[in-house]
Amino acid sequence: MAVSRYLAVALVGGAVALSSLPSQAEQGDYGFFQTIRNLVSPPKADNKVQAAQRTGQYPLLSRDAARADGFDPAAYYQWQTVQLPAETGAICGNGSPYKIFVNRVPNTTNTIIYMEGGGACWDYASCTGATGVRGARNPNGVPDDYMKLLNPGASLVSPFVTRVSPFDAVKTQNWNMVYVPYCTGDIYSGDKVAIYPDPSGQQQPLVWHHNGLRNTRAMTAWLKDNLPRPGQMLSTGCSAGGAGSLIAYDSVRSDLAPSSAYLIDDSGPIFPTPRNGNPAEYPSQPLMNKIRDVWGLDAPNGPLAFLAAGLPQIDLNELGSIYPALANKHRNDRLGQTHFWQDLNYSSYSYERFHDDIAQAPNQAAKEALIHAKWGSDTTRLAARLNTLDNFGGYFPQYRALNESHCTTIVDFKNGDVQAQNLELKNFIDSVLDGNGKVLDASEASDAADKAKPFNLLYWLVDQLLA
Repeated sequence: MAVSRYLAVALVGGAVALSSLPSQAEQGDYGFFQTIRNLVSPPKADNKVQAAQRTGQYPLLSRDAARADGFDPAAYYQWQTVQLPAETGAICGNGSPYKIFVNRVPNTTNTIIYMEGGGACWDYASCTGATGVRGARNPNGVPDDYMKLLNPGASLVSPFVTRVSPFDAVKTQNWNMVYVPYCTGDIYSGDKVAIYPDPSGQQQPLVWHHNGLRNTRAMTAWLKDNLPRPGQMLSTGCSAGGAGSLIAYDSVRSDLAPSSAYLIDDSGPIFPTPRNGNPAEYPSQPLMNKIRDVWGLDAPNGPLAFLAAGLPQIDLNELGSIYPALANKHRNDRLGQTHFWQDLNYSSYSYERFHDDIAQAPNQAAKEALIHAKWGSDTTRLAARLNTLDNFGGYFPQYRALNESHCTTIVDFKNGDVQAQNLELKNFIDSVLDGNGKVLDASEASDAADKAKPFNLLYWLVDQLLA
């Protein structure tokens, strides 16, 4: 790198870094003088993948250090595209290269891993997005400039991954940021190449790579081989990304080995549902059995076997047992689940194509009422389970006039209040990231106050962009 480049980094990056230093250093932060040195000589990885970790069914593989991947360790405060080549096991659903996006800072090792949301798919219609069926994000792969497009579903998705938010401050805004795109339709969990015929017979069958687990492993390997071990780590995301952060938490947390770790699963619940449960009592049962098959979850030595190897307390016949399994293994971590009772997005994915009463509903209002009832049944069961766990909290507000009441942490942290307990969503986030004792549990009983709130122009504009 040219001397002039170093000077530019030192002057510009130094001013930003020093202005963002907290008044009181946190675990994982560098001191004043080390931060200055880091501007010119970026800290190197100190927790690299070991030889034994590069073998097995789901190895940690990253690009040979001699081959450039486009990452500049000294390019602070900017989103960098890191392409993970196919030899790492990483690939998008359509076979295109998989990429992650990294935004590094010089003053801390602390890192947020934000998994992108965006639906799910399990057949030709949903994996192609054909005929308007709810499908999966990025069916055509992830562009190199994904984080530079002012994309409201990416670079502006949440205060968690914005450096300066006009709405909400949270300490991750001063951390290293890793944005993990979603392009496999399997909530970051699958490992199967599926062939989906076109029902009309007019197009060639779709070859789709449900490759979420291997992508997550490749991402983890890259972080180990390129960035220092985090002092603090937050794993989060909304929707499919929330589910992904929950499912991948144990392996990512174990491999990155932060000193302190946190999880916030926003609107990607894995409901307590026996594999052979009655769908009338456990509404998520048909969907969960479907995806276990089409995403290859139950394959010998496959994704669920890998999950159970790290979490021996999980019951693979009841995947909602992941909550107590994580809480019991990672007793010193602070973990949280949040979603709206009136969510009409994840809930529609979960039930709409799997229950005859919804398909036969006489009108949209009746259909939505059935979806909400099933979601309510599942959420009630999950909230009761979380109430028994000291380090895994549940926060369930009712309604927000944004994105079908889906995802509590996107755009801003506002209007996710639980009025009866005088709580805001930020209270829950703070309980996870900065609290002590039992992680906050809260649930709202009525949506009347939420629906009486005045029109929010920002939310309306975001909904138009996302439509």
